Amino acid sequence: MSTLRDLAEEHTALRPADIDHLHRIAGDWQLLSDLSFADLLLWVPVDGDGTFLCVAQVRPTTAPTAYLDDQVGRIVGGAEVAHLEVAHRQGRIWREGDPVWYGDVPARHEAIPVRLRTGDGEAGEVIAVVGRDTNLSTARTPSQLELNYLTTADDLAQMIADGTFPPPRHPGETTSAPRVGDGLVRLDANGKVTYASPNAQSAYRRLGYASHLVGEDLAKLHRRLAGDPLEGTDAGNAVLAALRGEAPPRREIDARGATMLTRALPLMPAGVPIGALVLVRDITEVRRRDRALITKDATIREIHHRVKNNLQTVAALLRLQARRVAMPEARVALEESVRRVASIALVHETLSMSSDEAVEFDGIVDRVASAATEVAATEVSVGMRRRGTFGVLPAEIATSLVMVLNELLLNAVEHGFPPADEEAGAPSPADAARPEAVVSAPRPEVVVSAHRARKQLHVTVTDNGRGLPEQFDAERGGNLGLQIVRALVTGELRGTIDLRNGADGGTEAAIVVPLARGTTDRLTGRAGPP
Repeated sequence: MSTLRDLAEEHTALRPADIDHLHRIAGDWQLLSDLSFADLLLWVPVDGDGTFLCVAQVRPTTAPTAYLDDQVGRIVGGAEVAHLEVAHRQGRIWREGDPVWYGDVPARHEAIPVRLRTGDGEAGEVIAVVGRDTNLSTARTPSQLELNYLTTADDLAQMIADGTFPPPRHPGETTSAPRVGDGLVRLDANGKVTYASPNAQSAYRRLGYASHLVGEDLAKLHRRLAGDPLEGTDAGNAVLAALRGEAPPRREIDARGATMLTRALPLMPAGVPIGALVLVRDITEVRRRDRALITKDATIREIHHRVKNNLQTVAALLRLQARRVAMPEARVALEESVRRVASIALVHETLSMSSDEAVEFDGIVDRVASAATEVAATEVSVGMRRRGTFGVLPAEIATSLVMVLNELLLNAVEHGFPPADEEAGAPSPADAARPEAVVSAPRPEVVVSAHRARKQLHVTVTDNGRGLPEQFDAERGGNLGLQIVRALVTGELRGTIDLRNGADGGTEAAIVVPLARGTTDRLTGRAGPP
């Protein structure tokens, strides 16, 4: 199904600012639907010929819907939309007419014009119409709660017609909470409570207020209840701001181990401030879980920090032992172990600074590559370059992959390039006497490439050196480092590795690592290909 913006741009001449205002209405109109006990349909005129297109729909959570089928995308005209045409043309809320039937469901039609206020604060032209359709099959004598809901809904409907609802959204705010069913408090123009729903009363009782809310000055009550004076002042000022016609950001109140989220909205139909609407929600358990997660995250980061410290201690001990060993082969083996341990410590160091069990791997690769050129036992100066991006990888992949790359990079630097004094790398005396005959060799370089495709990570380590020996066995040949690489890629990473000579010379190691289902979406924030 097309989005609101797609439908509006395809079928109407609405301006971007008009469509943005319709998006704000669709983001906040669940409140009006629940208060009205009615379905809301957002209709936009098409081509000025009396037809209307439904671009959005919301069903109430407080009453049965009037529509079993979704109405978005429908284009209708004629007598079926006469009430929409009146509201659009005359710019007033339409409430006349007899109930209509949708199959076996009787419904009452209403139409609310939608205006976008101009830059100077004046009410602009009608750009759309909100249809408010109520299922009458369960009609009964309304309770006090329902009467207050309906009265408040009428005030908000008039504010939509005036262009003053919904209010501007504050940066970082969502529309997920609180909702009508969580708790509703209505205030008069003086800030006194005229009605509080049972759920709202329960939320305040959990904060420690046992009396009935009706008649209370809510701003003063918030200041008294809050355990933190600054928090109470902010919550109280939010109520006063709503009474002045402003739309303050949501505020939380903590008291007696409980937490309540509040949202204050001005009520000013026809531009006259008549009070405010305060929605409240008990979020005590939500905040308790948040605190538990924060504690857990801190514990995990501390564990990674200690693992990193322990690995660095092991590396230091191995380094000391290497200095005391007389046998060159043993010293080399210990120094290689130091580098392997240090590369794993890099992953845990990064995880200790992250709030997730995942790491930005590009920075780790760059550090490992830089270290490989510094500690490799070779006289040749080798350049390192990374192409593409690894992105964010989970710890279980990153830890093994960093060891694989460390081994491949060290092998490329130490064994891929002949010493400068070898015959193949030095010009003959005759050529030396004729500089024009000397062809400069390319600078030694190792390139690490990475990209993602079809839920797989493809990594290639390429050098422009002398390539693999003629009798090299790609499956069994190589030193201990290559044996470690094969074991990690095929075992821990469940991937594949192919060692081969490059098409233009040098050596190429191609690795394919499968990413778990959902890893790409969760860690990169975008959907991967099917």
